[in-house]
Amino acid sequence: MQRLAGRIILLSGWRRAATAFLAGALLVLAQAPYDFFAVGFVSFPILVWLIDGASPEVGAGPIGRLRPTFAIGWWFGFGYFLAGLWWIGSAVLVEAETYAWALPLAVLGIPLLLAFFYGFAAALARLLWSDGIGRIAALAFAFGFTEWLRTFLFTGFPWNAVGYAAMPVPVLMQSASVVGLIGMNALGTFLFAMPALLSGDRDRRLGMAMALVLCTLHVGFGFYRLSQAPEQPRSTIAVRIVQPSVSMSEKWDAAFEDRVFAELMRSSGEPPAEGQKKPQLILWPETSVPFLFTDRPDALAALGAMLTDGQMLLAGAVRDEGVRSKSSEIYYNSVVAIDAGGEIVEAVDKIHLVPFGEYLPFAEWLAKIGIEQMVAGPMNFAAGAVRRAITLPGGLSAVPFICYEIIFPQLVDVDAASSDIIVNVTNDAWFGDTPSPYQHFRQAQVRSVETGMPLVRAANTGISGAVDAYGRIVDAFGVNARGYLDVELSVPRKAAHRSVNNEMVGLAMVFLMGVFAALGLVRARFT
Repeated sequence: MQRLAGRIILLSGWRRAATAFLAGALLVLAQAPYDFFAVGFVSFPILVWLIDGASPEVGAGPIGRLRPTFAIGWWFGFGYFLAGLWWIGSAVLVEAETYAWALPLAVLGIPLLLAFFYGFAAALARLLWSDGIGRIAALAFAFGFTEWLRTFLFTGFPWNAVGYAAMPVPVLMQSASVVGLIGMNALGTFLFAMPALLSGDRDRRLGMAMALVLCTLHVGFGFYRLSQAPEQPRSTIAVRIVQPSVSMSEKWDAAFEDRVFAELMRSSGEPPAEGQKKPQLILWPETSVPFLFTDRPDALAALGAMLTDGQMLLAGAVRDEGVRSKSSEIYYNSVVAIDAGGEIVEAVDKIHLVPFGEYLPFAEWLAKIGIEQMVAGPMNFAAGAVRRAITLPGGLSAVPFICYEIIFPQLVDVDAASSDIIVNVTNDAWFGDTPSPYQHFRQAQVRSVETGMPLVRAANTGISGAVDAYGRIVDAFGVNARGYLDVELSVPRKAAHRSVNNEMVGLAMVFLMGVFAALGLVRARFT
C-alpha cells in the first residue's frame, strides 16, 4: 500500500490529471444502477494521495498555493459527473434535427461546470490538511459542505450526491433518518477515504477502529430500525399506478393524443385482480394528459364516468390560466386532482423548474441568437407559487413533487411535513433506458427514509412504484414496461413523521468533521 500511495503522490502533469479523472469516473459505479459501493474505498483514497502530492510552485500566493489541489478536485469531479450524467445528452437527441448542436453542451458542459464544486471541495480540504486522520476529516468536511451547497447554488442540482454511494439498499439507508443526505455525504466520504491511512503509520489503528465502529453503527442501526417497523399501520390506501410508456415522438403529437388518452383510461378502469381492493387513488405520470383540459371538456366528462365514488385521479398535466393571447400565455407543469364527478378539485404546480428544459433563463436575450429551450414540452412553464397537500379518499393527504423536485432533501422535508404520503410524478422517457431512471428512483427512495413517509411514484416509462416509509420497495415496474400496478400502501401510525430535524443534524455532522480536521491541523503544527 505504501508503494502504491507513493507512486500516486509523485505523479505529475497529465498522469496526475488522468488518475484523478479515472478515480472520479470509477466512483460512479457506487451509484444506481450498479450499486458497487466498494469502489468508494478505492476512489477516495486515490484522491487523498493525489492531494498529498499537490505541491504549489515556489513563491506562489494564497490562491496559487491552492491551484494544484483545486485542479485535482476538478479533474476528479469531471470524471465523476461525466461518467454519471452522460445520459443528459439523450434528451437533446429526442429532437436531434433541431438540437443536435447542443449535444456537446449537454454531455460535456454540465460536468465541466459541476466539477468546479469538487475542485472547491479539494481546495477547501487543503486549507485544513494535515497528516494522519486529520486530512480524512478535512476531506469529509469539505465534501459534506460542498454537497450541501450543491442543493441550492445556481438553482441547485444535487444529483448523485456522494452520500448515496453508502446507501445502496434499504438497510443501509436508515441512517439518513437521523443525519439526512447532508450527514451521509460527510460520513460516507470519511469512511470511504479511510483506507488512505494504510499507506502510513500515523493513526492507522485509530482510523481502522473508527471505520469499524462507523460501519457497525451504520449497518446495525439499519437492521434495528427495520426490525422496529410496526406491523399494523395507522391506515392504508389502495393505489393504482399507471405507466403508459408513451414514446417522446408521440407524446406531443396531436395525431396520437386520443390514442394515448384512451390507453390511460383503459389501464385506469380495469377491474382489480381477484383479492385486491378497488383503487382509491389512481396516479398518472408527469404531463401524461396529452392536451389541455380547457380544450377538451369531454375528457373530464369521460374521467368522471370512469371514476366511481371513493376514487380520485392524480394526473400530471399541463395547466393554463385560460388566457391565450400571444403575449400572456401562462402554462404550469401540474398535478391535478379529479374526483368522481369529473371535476378538477385541486391543482398543484411545479415550483422548482428545470433550467433550459422547462424555462429558459435570459429568454429574451438568448432568443435573439436563436437559442430556445432544449427539452420538455412545446411551451415554457411558469413556476408555481406554493405547494399544497391534496386530501385523498379516506382522509389521508398527499403532497406531489414533479420530476426532479424529489431529489432536493430540504424541499421535500419542508413541503411534505404536514402530509401522510409523498407523490412523485415524472417523465424520464427523455433519457431512455440509461442510468437516469434508476438514479432518480433511488433518490426518491431515500426521501421516504428521511421523512418517514411512504411514497408512490408514476413515471411515463419507469421506474414507477411504491416505497414504504423505510425505503423498501412494495412493488415497481421496470423501465419501458407498460400497464398498471395495484398496491396497498401503509401509512405509519405516528403523525409526527420524524423525531429529529435531520438537516440540522447533518449540518452539525459536517461542522464536527471540520472541527476534527482543525484539531488535526493544530496537532500537526505542535508535534
